[in-house]
Amino acid sequence: MTAINTNVNSLVTQNALRKNEVEMSTAMTRLSTGKRINTAADDAAGMAIASRMTSQIKGLNQAVRNAQDATSMVQTADGATLEISNMLQRMRELSVQSLNGTNTANDRVALDTEFQALLLEVDRVAENTQWNGRNVLDGSVDVAQSEVNHGKIATSAVNTTTNKVTLNGHGFADGQVVKYHDGSGTALAGLANNTDYFVVGATTNDFQLATSSGGTAIGLTGTGNADQWFGTTAPAHLSYQVGANSNQTVTMSFGDFKTDSAGGVYGSAINYWNIKTESAANTALSGLTTSINNVNAQRATFGSTVNRLAYAIDNLANVSLNAEASRSRVEDADYAQETSQLARTQIIQQAGTAMLAQANALPQTVLALLK
Repeated sequence: MTAINTNVNSLVTQNALRKNEVEMSTAMTRLSTGKRINTAADDAAGMAIASRMTSQIKGLNQAVRNAQDATSMVQTADGATLEISNMLQRMRELSVQSLNGTNTANDRVALDTEFQALLLEVDRVAENTQWNGRNVLDGSVDVAQSEVNHGKIATSAVNTTTNKVTLNGHGFADGQVVKYHDGSGTALAGLANNTDYFVVGATTNDFQLATSSGGTAIGLTGTGNADQWFGTTAPAHLSYQVGANSNQTVTMSFGDFKTDSAGGVYGSAINYWNIKTESAANTALSGLTTSINNVNAQRATFGSTVNRLAYAIDNLANVSLNAEASRSRVEDADYAQETSQLARTQIIQQAGTAMLAQANALPQTVLALLK
């Protein structure tokens, strides 16, 4: 059939060129951006997967930077405590010297002059060592933790014969400190409200209480009330976010190195020590031995945390690398495939244009019939 109102061949060619134009545009976009997925229409599921992976990768990379900052902070504290340790060693040396019977009272006063100067410097270092504007050795950087309520203890869960308290899956360990709360009701006979006790005889679901670690279990002569509970509080510490998701942290306590802190690293306040007499020097010597051991233990915590953070950084970098490789397989364009696609569509475009010219010229043959 020969017709001029509807040029079917031209319409078919135009439609083919339109489809080819879309494919060529897609290929050019992918080659321009380097991504296989540029809009949700390219691959809706793939776009969602790539977006989640991007969030994970960015979180991991930031976690690496967090861990590196944390390492710097801990190393700053460790460097300062090294000097504190050196000063305590010198103070101990002076204490030993003061104890010698060859010294006169004036000699001991002279020795105490250096001893007191070192004591002041220990306190100055503790109060002035900072990282990023925050003091790290005066106890202020450690964040106090909230008390955790481990659940109500029913009266039926208290056994006055065995002195055991039943709390399924309590997670307590022997020697752990727990605080009893009577819930504003009748206190469990044998215990006092808001008082700390030590766990003894702990099993999976039962435990006993003592007034000292490893001590004798307290006799329970009453069952208390249905609202009573035990709480635990973790030591004050600082948390470092070393993961891409919540609760992926490393925690560490920096401790309080001030000389007047009774609950600090030294085990007691040391600002009152002197070596002016044999008795005072003997007291200082005994206390310094304990203090040096405690400082060494805290420095061990610093060192182990730095090593832990180093391994965390290596792991995070490795996970980030693998996540980027996974995202690349989902999102990135295959240049070999896309260049082949572009070449194909360009050839088809040229051929289609030539065929469109032929299709448009075909109706002119009708004029020959009208002569």
